[in-house]
Amino acid sequence: MRILLKSKIHNAVVTEANINYEGSISIPENLMEEADIIEGEQVHVYNITNGARFITYAIKDYDAKIAVNGAAAKLCFPGDRIIIVAFGVYSEEESKNHKAKIVIVDNQNRIIKKYEK
Repeated sequence: MRILLKSKIHNAVVTEANINYEGSISIPENLMEEADIIEGEQVHVYNITNGARFITYAIKDYDAKIAVNGAAAKLCFPGDRIIIVAFGVYSEEESKNHKAKIVIVDNQNRIIKKYEK
């Protein structure tokens, strides 16, 4: 079995950091769908702005916000640029043809490019 990149949302902008909310990262529903990330799925978050990295789980946001919640809110602040990634476990055979879904967004977290790699 191999662990491979399954999904990536690249260059997203944090719109909210809420330390008082239970942990997670809120991601707009359309970005989750395009990147094939489901609610509750483990995601890794890489902060481009300050280099912080953490693991949490995704929840849908219906107001088009990317909100870092709970303790991780101390690692990201509104305006920070982040990369959100999810990994999958694939058999040797599956890994030969696997392609990750890549979604690149602009300053307002609108999709500007998507492809499989």
